Amino acid sequence: MIHKFIFDGTRLVLDVNSGALHSVSEVAWDVLDGYIPGKCEELVNKYSALHPRQEVEQAVEEIELLVEQGFLFTGDPFHGSWEQPDNRIIKALCLFLSDRCSLQCRYCFARPGVSSIGGAGLMTEEIGSQAIDFLLNSSGPRRRVEVDFFGGEPLLNFPVLERLVSYGRKRSSALGKEISFTVTTNALGLTREIGDYLCENEISIILSLDGRPEVHDRMRVFPNGKGSYQSVFRNISEFIKAHPQANYYLRGTYTAYNLDFSSDVIHMLGHGFSKVSVEPVIALAQEDYAIAEKDLPVIAKEYEKLTREIILRLEKGQEVDFYHYNIDIDEGVCLPKRLGGCGAGVEYLSVTIEGDLYPCHQFAGREGFLMGDVNSGVVREDLRQLFRNAHIYKKEGCGSCWARNYCSGGCHANAHLFNGSIYKPDQLACRIIKKRLECALYLKAYRAMKENNNDGINRLKV
Repeated sequence: MIHKFIFDGTRLVLDVNSGALHSVSEVAWDVLDGYIPGKCEELVNKYSALHPRQEVEQAVEEIELLVEQGFLFTGDPFHGSWEQPDNRIIKALCLFLSDRCSLQCRYCFARPGVSSIGGAGLMTEEIGSQAIDFLLNSSGPRRRVEVDFFGGEPLLNFPVLERLVSYGRKRSSALGKEISFTVTTNALGLTREIGDYLCENEISIILSLDGRPEVHDRMRVFPNGKGSYQSVFRNISEFIKAHPQANYYLRGTYTAYNLDFSSDVIHMLGHGFSKVSVEPVIALAQEDYAIAEKDLPVIAKEYEKLTREIILRLEKGQEVDFYHYNIDIDEGVCLPKRLGGCGAGVEYLSVTIEGDLYPCHQFAGREGFLMGDVNSGVVREDLRQLFRNAHIYKKEGCGSCWARNYCSGGCHANAHLFNGSIYKPDQLACRIIKKRLECALYLKAYRAMKENNNDGINRLKV
């Protein structure tokens, strides 16, 4: 299977199963449409009516060579049939340190009236420690495990966060393991002291900022309805200025109200924030800020605009790290890892403030998805098996999709929210992901050709 697309005049061909990316000539582009193994003479005769015969012969010869080398039209090694191994172990937990929040963001899946995660409380040190013990005991021989502090706003429970980091490092070290921590915060509680602590303890930080002031303030508001941009921006700026080597990402959400989201990314880059992630809102159609099918052409153009902007900045020597454009094709596609998806419900679980286990943070509180608790462990093996089987060969439409090895079937929680089944992906999200992937692939090709004098990727003919 191959996927062909054009970006700003550059013709690119992705070999789906090997992960090889090719920049091709117009001649090779056309010949690939009619390519049949062993039919070289017929191909030359057919396309010589459209292009000079010598160029067609060269293109066919190069196609045949790349097929022989395993870089074009490679077969599916699993032939559409694959099962996840039963021995996948839990390696990461998302801890809801707090159900409280200093904001009432309109699109938050955990906002009052929408979520049934729990009351407005804080996780105790006891529950958090039990969760860490559960993770360490469930991770088998795996040496590295991960804990994400989430909420609500986790910094509202910072004393417990500190104690859990200390406990986790001590317990993991005693077992010959390593534990890494991440915290997702709205930055309102990000004081200099807390920032120092997070960096000194090598805790990765996800900072919520939606972009331009008017965009951020429309959705991310205080309980009194006032926008939070000024306070959030100030704290983030001071944090990064004081800790330029911090492992951080700015994480934003775009909605129907800012379909020109490339301007929000540019706004953040323009203020010196080099590591940015901006994602489409998850919202049902009845919400006024929900993204609809009619918005897709605009969204596609925005990703193209963003790609061009990133290239301009890279050419000026600026550091730009747009999270969703970070894909790896240099070593091909790691199929066994990507077939199974994000690992929710199998390798990754969320823990509520009461200690209940759910497949991931977005499933927390959803009826029918309680898997157990930190004391008894996973008691719903049927749910674990449900998620274990939710790979690209079982999800509707994924087996024949060119993007399958990069999106891994998409988000289970989105699929369930929009279609009532984790096996039926949300098609709106699929189309956005495909466009984003094309832009990411083009950026990868552009960088490779610039760095290697146009020889950085497998080419038919440039």
